[in-house]
Amino acid sequence: MTNGTTDNFIGGEWRGGQARVENVNPSDVSDVIGHYAQGDTGDVEDAIAAARAAQPAWWAAGIQKRHDALMSIGTELMERAGEIGALLAREEGKPLAEGKGEVYRAGQFFTYFAAEALRQIGDFAQSVRPGIDIDVRREPVGVVAIVSPWNFPIATPAWKIAPALAFGNAVVWKPANLTPASAVALTEIIARQDLPAGVVNLVMGPGRDVGSALVAHSGVDAISFTGSVEVGRGIAAAAVPNMTKLQMEMGSKNPMLIMDDADLDLAAAHAAGAAFGGTGQKCTAASRLIVHEAVHDAFVEKLSAAAQALSVGHALEEGTQIGPVVSAGQLAQNLAYIDKGRAEGAELICGGARLERAHEGHYMSPAVFAGTRNDMVINREEMFAPITCVIRAGSYGEALAIANDSEFGLTAGIMTRSLSRANHFRANMRAGTLMVNLPTAGTDYHVPFGGRGASSYGPREQGQYAAEFYTTVKTAYVAQGEPE
Repeated sequence: MTNGTTDNFIGGEWRGGQARVENVNPSDVSDVIGHYAQGDTGDVEDAIAAARAAQPAWWAAGIQKRHDALMSIGTELMERAGEIGALLAREEGKPLAEGKGEVYRAGQFFTYFAAEALRQIGDFAQSVRPGIDIDVRREPVGVVAIVSPWNFPIATPAWKIAPALAFGNAVVWKPANLTPASAVALTEIIARQDLPAGVVNLVMGPGRDVGSALVAHSGVDAISFTGSVEVGRGIAAAAVPNMTKLQMEMGSKNPMLIMDDADLDLAAAHAAGAAFGGTGQKCTAASRLIVHEAVHDAFVEKLSAAAQALSVGHALEEGTQIGPVVSAGQLAQNLAYIDKGRAEGAELICGGARLERAHEGHYMSPAVFAGTRNDMVINREEMFAPITCVIRAGSYGEALAIANDSEFGLTAGIMTRSLSRANHFRANMRAGTLMVNLPTAGTDYHVPFGGRGASSYGPREQGQYAAEFYTTVKTAYVAQGEPE
């Protein structure tokens, strides 16, 4: 079990803050998980100082040391996936099975990057000048600030912290204030490793104070952020004066094309899973379903049936497929989008209502809008809600054009039996991650992840591509001289 701390972790020590916030279960608002420390700008200063002092020792510790530490972290996460997954589900609201799966996946990120720590292989080149050799190597970027979201409170920081440590960096991590228990649980596992004090620091607190101070600090060499476009743009503006390296994953409005040759039962199942899994609170959720007019009505009927069949309930109860949304504020925003869609003239086929359950929580029924246009607000803005919108298209070409008409470009999918359409889609869809006959949500941990446009900025996350962000390249020229 976790040791019960609710403190920040700075310079190798747990310490409280100037204030605390209440962490409440969205499935049952009478269930208070704990009161968690809130850091301030002084804590940020101390954490960055500790990280800067510790990073050279961590780099000097060598690849075997880094491998062993990451393997230990990853193994413990996987072994404790049930226990920690239940804690995650309790505070964030995703069903227990998804919580367990997230923690296990976080462990896989650490074990994957443990192996990457051993693959520190550079390049050798011959110079155009005689008698000179050239080697190219990667070195740590330094101190990495990590700002992570609440919707994947362990997996997202894992895929950032693991490569940061594997490549010899130190970390200052500010998690989302809605999910502090998951952050503390992960930090406790990391803190038990034989790391130099200050290599990993956890500073919880509000974004306007802790987050702003962290991303604007000249002692930070790189910032990895996952969150909204609005916040991402603010981080970019704060980073520019210090020339801080940036990696940002932000908003999305992911399309799924349903073609007239698709298996409609499979398409409805994949669309419902992608749109409503995690209560629609995934950056990869399918929120725009662009359907060929020849199968439009049949697909909408099947999708509506699939949505209404989903069991909405307490995240820890057996049989729950859709948990609550994360907070009262998020629920109010979701219901406001339902009202907005109706006002724009969209037809609410099913769902979109606040639900009462045995425990007071933030529940709503999965919603399907039909009769929508791509210029409606509900098809332009990321809602982060169990709401999906159907758009009718007259052809594959029209569907592709609608899909590409967005400022975002994270994931996109197509349901078709046509190899030519699938290949054309892969070549011409402007998104970073494409799915053919699969849900838009669901990615592997060993390959790159990221998007285009307003969805992403900077180098890709995950897999070997992570080295582009967490390292800096050094090219060395060596004159051989003449042997004596």
